[in-house]
Amino acid sequence: MIIGDIFFKEAEAEWEPAGAGISRQVTGYNTQLMVVKVKFEKGAVGYEHDHFHSQGTVVASGKFKITIDGKSEILETGDGFFVPPNAKHGAECLEEGMLIDVFSPVREDFLK
Repeated sequence: MIIGDIFFKEAEAEWEPAGAGISRQVTGYNTQLMVVKVKFEKGAVGYEHDHFHSQGTVVASGKFKITIDGKSEILETGDGFFVPPNAKHGAECLEEGMLIDVFSPVREDFLK
């Protein structure tokens, strides 16, 4: 079952604020899966938080310090990470970039 649009065109979608120096675009979703692009300015911080969703993320561009359950790694373009449900995690942008987040189930709090 598709709830959002089947196709996504970046030029037709708005970026929404997601914190200081951070914005996001929801690219598609249904009840089981959501894909979100998250753009970071250098120095922006996605503060540590947790949620019940499983999350897989790929670094599309830039360089980030990623912390998951107290362990940190520097990740660059092409690297990725997995966040289990309820694990504390956050991101610090070291070089301007973008993350592609995939959530299961859908992050209803991201929908308008």
